[in-house]
Amino acid sequence: MAATALALGATGPARATGAKPAFLHGVASGDPLPDGVLLWTRVTPTPEAVPGSGRGPAVEVGWQVAEDAAFRHIVARGRVTASAASDHTVKADVRGLRPATDYFFRFTAGGVNSPVARTRTAPAAEADAGRLRFGVVSCANWESGYFSAYRHLAARRDLDAVLHLGDYIYEYKSGEYPAAKDVVRPHRPTHEIVTLADYRTRHGHYKTDRDLQALHHALPMIAIWDDHEFADNAWSGGAVNHTPGAEGTWTARVAAAKQAYFEWMPVRPSVAGTTYRRLRFGRLADLHLLDLRSFRSEQARKGSGAVDSAARTITGRAQLDWLKKGLAESDTTWRLVGNPVMMAPVAFGALPAHLLGPLAGLLGLPAEGIAANTDQWDGYTHDRRELLDHLAGHSIANTVFLTGDIHMAWANEVPRQAATYPLLSKPVATEFVVTSVTADNLDETLRVRPGTVSLAAETAVKAANRHVKWVDMDSHGYGVLDVTGERAQMDYYVLADKRDPASAASWARSYRTRSGSRRLERVNSPVA
Repeated sequence: MAATALALGATGPARATGAKPAFLHGVASGDPLPDGVLLWTRVTPTPEAVPGSGRGPAVEVGWQVAEDAAFRHIVARGRVTASAASDHTVKADVRGLRPATDYFFRFTAGGVNSPVARTRTAPAAEADAGRLRFGVVSCANWESGYFSAYRHLAARRDLDAVLHLGDYIYEYKSGEYPAAKDVVRPHRPTHEIVTLADYRTRHGHYKTDRDLQALHHALPMIAIWDDHEFADNAWSGGAVNHTPGAEGTWTARVAAAKQAYFEWMPVRPSVAGTTYRRLRFGRLADLHLLDLRSFRSEQARKGSGAVDSAARTITGRAQLDWLKKGLAESDTTWRLVGNPVMMAPVAFGALPAHLLGPLAGLLGLPAEGIAANTDQWDGYTHDRRELLDHLAGHSIANTVFLTGDIHMAWANEVPRQAATYPLLSKPVATEFVVTSVTADNLDETLRVRPGTVSLAAETAVKAANRHVKWVDMDSHGYGVLDVTGERAQMDYYVLADKRDPASAASWARSYRTRSGSRRLERVNSPVA
């Protein structure tokens, strides 16, 4: 475990003055391997070379990795070039490091040093890791509040990495989400982002946040995208928040969004143009990371039996086969799945299976009840059924889905057939869903006091979906996943007030699944 304390950002980020380069957007690391890690920064070579401008000269950037924060024992170094072609962002894929080891890194340009940051490599592939601990976050909307959740995770000294499950940025124009009167702080640019310059500018603006910088300076990040890195409810051919013609083609917009994402994020793509990939953490766990936007079919109409169509997909054929193969061949104790949208079914009007099946066929209704959100796996039940049947048919144990997107915290058992759970259909996996860092929850969206609608909704959800063990529709915060050979436990933490930049955080609830059980248990305290 990381144990060395490091003072970060005490004097604040540098400021571009004259012709001197500056590191205004911090530094970051990501995708840890047993022998390496990916390093990232963005250098501002001259004051006019702001993100998205396409301006500014190329500049040579050096990087160093050391065993100590004072850089007395440098173990790796190199040089890269930052230019306008990549928005002056640079990456260094460093190898030759020791497994399960803390390192410190920095960049230099024109005699100016970046902030010093800490990172950590993964355990050796065949090592008995003993324990892993990840921070887990999703859905950080700049205009909805402050990123205090990031600050609290950065302050911990017991984490191996942070897992970001998507919606790292939001694409809306200022005052659209949330409404203008509820905006806590305006983002840039103020219009909806559509072009490459727009996406670069928005990414750059997010990375001026002190709490976000602190998180990147403290821990390697493992990130996947969801829809708002592109546009709301994105699918392979469009999005709710995209108007063809007025906003150009969807193909051009996606290409711009992906280019900016890979420029600005410490992500190592394993398949060109996607974020699905796999990381291993010794013999304890492997982490399968999904891309559920690039290949999916358009969302079905709610209440439509089209959600069950074999012609529709959320993963695409190649990715689903890759996931099934990886889960079946895994030799680790735990199979963690970084999953942007919720896996467990959430349906209303469900009937016993012997009644629901025939009625669904006659009436053209979904075979698992009326799904509440067809943007989730509920809208793509054929893919879900194939995956869950694969887990059951191959007796694949200890699969844990780690999920974001829905702006609520959930603890779910994942049944093979929800209609006959728990008597005839046992769980085949478990799922921990983290709430949003700031993005609006149910009552905030409806502009009513906390608990006005959410408490009744929580009761209704659990009554109709017995595999849902807990749901919190009111809070914002983050999770801490602690994994040992015996169990995987998620500790849920909530913020006191997302609108307060100094917001406190407190533990709210914990659930665990024991190795081999596929069941959830409530735990009365977080892991020490």
